[in-house]
Amino acid sequence: MAMPGLPPPKPIPLKDRSTLVFVERAQLDVLDGAFVAVNADGTRTHIPVGGLAGLMLEPGARISHAAVALAARCGTLITWVGEAGVRLYSAGQPGGARSDKLLWQASIALDPDARLRVVRRMYQIRFREEAPSRRSIEQLRGIEGARVRETYALLARQHGVSWKRRNYDPSEWDASDVPNRCLSSATACLHGLAEAAVLAAGYAPAIGFLHTGKPLSFVYDIADLWKLDTVVPEAFRIAGQHAKGKVSMAPERAVRLACRDAFRRTGLLTKIVPQIEEVLSAGDLPKPEPPPEALGPAFTDPEHQGDDGHRG
Repeated sequence: MAMPGLPPPKPIPLKDRSTLVFVERAQLDVLDGAFVAVNADGTRTHIPVGGLAGLMLEPGARISHAAVALAARCGTLITWVGEAGVRLYSAGQPGGARSDKLLWQASIALDPDARLRVVRRMYQIRFREEAPSRRSIEQLRGIEGARVRETYALLARQHGVSWKRRNYDPSEWDASDVPNRCLSSATACLHGLAEAAVLAAGYAPAIGFLHTGKPLSFVYDIADLWKLDTVVPEAFRIAGQHAKGKVSMAPERAVRLACRDAFRRTGLLTKIVPQIEEVLSAGDLPKPEPPPEALGPAFTDPEHQGDDGHRG
């Protein structure tokens, strides 16, 4: 559906997009056909919304109906966040849910053996070694937790950070120490990116395998595959620089900028969607064919330039 007087948008494949943009204290609107952020003094900043994986709206940001509609047509996820990027809720369905993919994901989650195979594959990807044999999902979860805590302690020593344990309360943000705030900001960035990828691939964020019972369980599963290689080192690096007085801005903002650069440097968006398929394929259950009456992709791609789930 095109906006009046304008050609229909031609969405960019997710893998070719920039990552995330944070917006605070501005009004987002569509003016003269362009997606813009209007500051209190009337200054307009054009935002290439179709080239982003997601918009993160911080306190003080407002968005019009027209802007939400344009972002939805472009397949760009909008996430409302609290202080330092901690997620509140999201809107949008980049790519659109696919019944065949949702049924496949659910069937794997409901099959204990298939679910265990998926969890073991995620362990292998995350730690680059086979998961210990004859371990339940609960036991693997405990082993992963211990290894993550060891990694946090190692990175803290490397960057000269005083680290006790992972501890933060979203309702009392300032009560947390700087390393925990940096880590929370970093993981929030990665969760936003992973959520956009999961939705673009046509899967349900809530149907997880290692994480369960939360609205974003599968997002956490996918984000954890990349967390220790991307955002966690950046969080401890910034926390270490802040302790030495070398950070000229709020550490949370410095972390967001560092994570953005890490996403670009590692080409993360080109890797997440294919790895979602790889992880689910480890369940070794057949993927159902879409029914004949199923709707096609939200945005057609006659030349099929992107991988499965990419927008374009």
